[in-house]
Amino acid sequence: MASQGKYSSRQFWQQLLPKIVIAPSFALILFFVYGFIAWTTYISFSRSRMLPNYNLDGVRPYEKLWNSLTWQVALENLAIFGILYIVICCALGLLLAILLDQKIRIEGGLRPIFLYPMALSFIVTGTAWKWFLNPGLGLEKTMHELGWESFSFDWLINPDMAIYTIVIAGVWQTSGFVMAMFLAGLRGIDSEMLKAAQLDGASSFQMYRRIIIPQLRPVFLSAFIVLAHMAIKSYDLVIALTGGGPGNATALPATFMYSYTFSRNQMAVGSASAIIMLMTIAAIIIPYLYSELKEPKHGEH
Repeated sequence: MASQGKYSSRQFWQQLLPKIVIAPSFALILFFVYGFIAWTTYISFSRSRMLPNYNLDGVRPYEKLWNSLTWQVALENLAIFGILYIVICCALGLLLAILLDQKIRIEGGLRPIFLYPMALSFIVTGTAWKWFLNPGLGLEKTMHELGWESFSFDWLINPDMAIYTIVIAGVWQTSGFVMAMFLAGLRGIDSEMLKAAQLDGASSFQMYRRIIIPQLRPVFLSAFIVLAHMAIKSYDLVIALTGGGPGNATALPATFMYSYTFSRNQMAVGSASAIIMLMTIAAIIIPYLYSELKEPKHGEH
């Protein structure tokens, strides 16, 4: 009986100890993440300006938000940046993965080179590309010094083209990460299926188009989720590269939120933009998580 009591006590503490260890972290996350989400939601319906004001103002902050020309420009820029960023990263990442999947000798050296940009912060990436694309410091000046006086690349200071410099820097940083995702997917495809296709006379192009790429659909979906999430919350890359300019030419919802909250003293409007961004991200991620959880496990029918 004594041994049975000791066993029950030990089993009790084994079950309780993990909960005790996790409890402080869970409490901090509950307060600093979900608590502040709830606080921001409340502020977005308030009369807050420079400082929080807990008197409710209904949906007026949201009306001001959607009537703001800067917010409309930010949404247009997000559409341009997001679509180009996701499409180019996926296309380039898939191409690089296919090339590395050919079992080339220098694969071990190329993979770190392609992945290295992802190890940098967006601040570093934005600063480096700002120097490179600056007409007075980078590519254009170098070409002029080499004798090509007619060369011009002023996208960084051109309001119509500045948003595309954000795309260039973002693709440079993230395409290697997408390549790694596709490469893992390619390495997971059943080799016996590919050998059978080769015996049937299928060319390499036909195998990729009809067998390999269709099986990479989950990787495409995962890449889309990650890239869309990064595009919506992009802030530091824009600030480091263009500062949101020239004018509002490269403003995004994240830069709008910061500007209206801390520079223009419109905390309620800035909070409303943050809630819109959160809802957009949730609209992308929640269906994906639901589909992942809904899939039957191996052995279940």
